[in-house]
Parts: sequence; C-alpha cells; structure tokens
Amino acid sequence: MTLRRPAGFAAALFAACCAHAAAPRLELDVRLDPQTRALHVEATLRADRLTGFALRDGLNISQAVADGKPVELHAGPVAHGVREWRLARSAQALRIAYQGTLAPLERGADHRRVLRALPPMASPEGSFLPAGSLWVPWPGAMFTYRLHLSLPAGQRGLVPGDLREETIATSPAARTVATFEMRMPSDGIDLMAGPYVVDERIVERPSGGPLRLRTYFTEAIQTLAKDYLDDSQRYLERYSKEIGAYPFASFSVVASPLPTGFGMPTLTYIGEAVLRLPFIRASSLGHEVLHNWWGNGVLVDYAAGNWSEGLTTFMADYAYKEEVSADAAREMRLGWLRDFAALPQGAAKPLTEFRSRAHGADAATGYGKAAMLFVMLRDLIGRAAFEQGVRGLWSHYRFREASWNDLRKAFEAASGRDLSVFFKQWLERAGAPVLRVASARARGSDVEVTLEQSAPPYLLHVPLELVGGAQTLTRDVAFSRARETLRIEGAASASAVRLDPDLRLWRRLDPQALPPILREWILARAPQYAVVTPSDDVRAAAERLAQRLFESPARPAEPADGDKAPLLIVGLYADVDTALARLGLPPRPAQVARSGSARVWTIPRAPYNTPIAVVSARDAEALAALERPLPHYGAQSWLVFDGRRALARGVWPLQEKPTPIAR
Repeated sequence: MTLRRPAGFAAALFAACCAHAAAPRLELDVRLDPQTRALHVEATLRADRLTGFALRDGLNISQAVADGKPVELHAGPVAHGVREWRLARSAQALRIAYQGTLAPLERGADHRRVLRALPPMASPEGSFLPAGSLWVPWPGAMFTYRLHLSLPAGQRGLVPGDLREETIATSPAARTVATFEMRMPSDGIDLMAGPYVVDERIVERPSGGPLRLRTYFTEAIQTLAKDYLDDSQRYLERYSKEIGAYPFASFSVVASPLPTGFGMPTLTYIGEAVLRLPFIRASSLGHEVLHNWWGNGVLVDYAAGNWSEGLTTFMADYAYKEEVSADAAREMRLGWLRDFAALPQGAAKPLTEFRSRAHGADAATGYGKAAMLFVMLRDLIGRAAFEQGVRGLWSHYRFREASWNDLRKAFEAASGRDLSVFFKQWLERAGAPVLRVASARARGSDVEVTLEQSAPPYLLHVPLELVGGAQTLTRDVAFSRARETLRIEGAASASAVRLDPDLRLWRRLDPQALPPILREWILARAPQYAVVTPSDDVRAAAERLAQRLFESPARPAEPADGDKAPLLIVGLYADVDTALARLGLPPRPAQVARSGSARVWTIPRAPYNTPIAVVSARDAEALAALERPLPHYGAQSWLVFDGRRALARGVWPLQEKPTPIAR
C-alpha cells in the first residue's frame, strides 16, 4: 500500500493551516498528454481559512486568484522536491493554474526504486503521478476532491474515487474525459493512465447501491479481465461479511508498467508482469482489496506506527494459508521468524517506528512481526472476541484515523481483558525474546520444566509439547521471568519436551537450527561475491546481479578469502562445481540437480565461519535473467530457474530439537 504522506517539512509548516475546520475541498481539471509529458492543471481549493499550500517543485504556477481576486504567492523553501507557497492574504477559495513537463517513465525501475519516492512520470505506455509527489496542491490537511481528467484518444486513466461521468474519444482528434469524486477525506491523489482496455461489471448489493468493478488492462493481458473481476467480487463479498460493508461504490484493478503492488482507495495498481501470475489472484489481490478497509477505510495514525500492513497480512495472506492447511500456515509463520532472524544486528526496530516498506528490513517488522502480533492476540483472547474486535474497530473508526492504541481499546472492549502489557511489549520493544528449555525432569507423575528467556523478560504464554509415552500433551504456560520452573501435571510418561513447536510466538529462533535463506545475503550490511568463471561476460553479468540483489554495496572477493560477511559464489555450472570441491564445500544439493538455466542455493554449514550462497548458471545470459526475479525470493533457501521463471523452490527444514526429560 502506498504511503501518501507529504514531506515532513510540509506537514510541520501547514499543520495549523486548516486545523479546527472541516476537510478542505479540491476541484481539479487535469489535462495530461503522455506523448509530450505535458501536464496542465486548474485547481480550486476551498477551506474555512487558507494561508498556503505545498506543490511539487518544477510545476509552474501561471495564475492565482483568492476569493475572486488575483493574489500574490510567496515561494518558500524546497524539501524532498516539494515547494511551500504562502498567500499574501488568507482566503476561503483559491484557484491556481499550473503546468509542467513530467519526468519520463522509468522503465528500468526495480521494485526497490518503486517503493521509494517517485516523481510524477508520463509515457504513452503508462503514466503514474504518485500522491506522495504532491502534484496537486496540498493544503496541510486531508481533503475531499472532484477531478476531471482529460486524455488523448487511445488513453484511459483514473484516480481513487467513484466514477461520475465518462466520455470515450471516438476519433484521433477527440479526447477521453472522465470525472471522479472522492467524498471521504484523503491525503493525496494518485493518477494512473495508459493504453488500457477497460472491462466492467456492475454488481447489485443488498445495500449501498450498485458496485462498479473494472479492470484497466493492456491488450496483452486483457484475456485475464474476467478472472480478475470474478476474484475481486469474491474478495469484496468476503470482507464485507467479515468486517462490514465495502465503503465505496467501485473497485478497479489497474495494470502498471512498473513493478508496483499498491492498494489505494477503490483500486489496486499492480505490475503487468506479475498480473499474469496465478498466485497474484490467489493472494496479493485479496491483500490489496482488504486495504480498502484497513488503511483506506480505517485510516492510519502514522505518528504512532502503521498497523494496517500487519492486520491486512494477517486477514489476507495468512488467512488464505490457514484455509489451505495447518502446515501451510505454520510455514508462513516460520517465514516471518526466519525473515526477522536474517536482519543484521541492530536493524530491528519497534513496530511503533514502522511507517512503510522501503526495503526488506521494514517488511520483516511491519508485515511479519505485526502479523504475528495478531496471531498471538487471537490465540490469547479467542477467535470470537478477535472477530468482534475487528468489527468494532471498523464500525467505530470508519474513515477516521486509528492508532495502535485505538486497536488495543477495540480488542479490550471485545474481550473484556486488559491488553496493555501485551501491546506495549510487542509494539515498543525492538527485536524478540530468546527462549529455551534449560532443563526438564520427571517428578513423580509430573514433569518440571525450567524455561529461560533473555532479559528484560516478556510476559509470554508459551506452548509446551510433551512427546513420547502414551500420548502427546500440549500445555500453554504463563512465563514472565528470566528463569522459571513450571510443573506440568500428569506428564511423567513423556520422554521429551518441545518449546513452541507450532511457532506461534514471536521469538528469535536458535541460529544453529535456522534454515539459511537468501534474505541473509540480500540484507547483509557488507555482502561479498566471488565470481569463479573467468570470462568477461560472466563476470559482468555477476556484477550486475550483485548490484540488483544486495541492498547494501557488495565487494568482490575470492572464495577462500571470505570473512564472516555473507558470501555469494557465482559462476557457470562446471566452474561452480569445481570451486565447491576445491573449498571442501558440499556439492549441489539434490533439490537443484535438475533441468533449468540457473540454480541457486544456500549452504547450511560451511567449514569456515562464512555464510555461503551459490548461483550456478548455464551461461551469462542465464545469469542476466536472474537480475529482476531473484531479489523477490529472499524467503527461499534454494531455487531452480528457467530464464526468469522459477521452476522449483524451497526452504531447508528447521532443526530445533526436543529437550529430553531426565529421570
């Protein structure tokens, strides 16, 4: 989901602009010509008292009229590409005309670039004007709007909001025009346009009027439109039942020429390349639909941290895994814990500091840890109370800002429990507790289990599984000290005890038991790579791959000279096999010893203290094909590729061992 907050300086300067007043209203006439990248806007801003606004630097204001009279504007400082403008006198209605030439579409932008601040961009193959770029005048407060969009023939476009009018160009000289309205307060406007073919379905709802579903796809993927309309309708109906009625009158799936995956009010903007993949409809689409409730329906009080990604991940991605099987859900929980364990020392932040995802470290906290918080919360208060809390959150904060503290209150009201300690420890503390079974001893018909956790201790409800003997017993025990001995009654026949075998606690797993995954290399602070094939084309392809894969600058190294920093060994099949044998490392595992143009794997144990991953390819072209897809597979231990397509993938098993019960 996009984080459409103005630059920090603008928020500070204009915070008082419209305080204690109704939401400002913005009316816009927007003319965009993707071929020339020319943007012309006439904007009228209405509020009880206007003293200024912020607008992207480089957009030239040609006219300014306040309350029907020309007004002088004073240019202020520029920060983050945005300029402050002050009115010579306050007004209730300000009309400005401005224009500019937008940046060309960054066709080569990868997903990391897209997650960071993008300028407004235009091209015949696709235009994207992000809300965060402040291409519309921002008054310092959330606003409602009505936007009239004019595009040349052959282009279709939209912004978040409900479609009010639309006229399609019928000749090359004509223009396509559409009017959109957003009656709910918003903090910005995203505009998308392209050579779209639009498919539409009108769904009658029991209440709330008809629902307009649309796809804005290029001809290349238009055959997918029906499936996306079907699944959009299914997700909207699902979450309307679980949470409350869908709060808008439309929903659209829009293809992006960039590798985006954004959820905005009334729409989702997803990269065309991934829209072709079946799993997008099975998971990512539902995630973005759900953001119309969490993030765009109940708004996020970002000052206190972004809770919406965690709740959306829990109720979408994780819920779908639960419906597949208990094993699939456990695998996702393991993935969250494994991603967290891959963070470099000191990189973990409290959830109260998470705002949006700019890189993998953010995702491990804002998505994984936050989603696990909701797993633990539901385990603690029960499913019925949890579901009641979700519905209460929606009914009370619909189109209002909510903080983590507001969520706590909603779940306390539903459960009748004081959850202050639970939320405080998981929100305000970075990292996770380290837990272990220090000892287990039979005492008559019972078993005494001594648990230890890192200091300062958390208040935990720890699942313990006693295995062996006549039956397997599972007990949840309260544990709040650094070391505590607990008595498990009637378990003397058990032979061993497992701590949290189902991985339902946010905790730091034993490093020796962890399956190594590629995220360790992606997030490493000082990664290194060794090219074991001497040819220039392979070396060049390996260097480009390293630049794409690692989030920090990587340095070349020799395989035998590796220090403790994660090392990536890269080369062609035969050269890699030779290098592994020379270094005394295990040969390629059976899982990747199959057809394909490239094979990638991590080595669980090395003879020296260097984490090692391997990329073995058929030729330089096969290495080059990994540049875009491989950074997306950080949660995997091994993969087999055919060009850009992953044929197979997996994670090495967790090696946690039970603690024997002494007698």
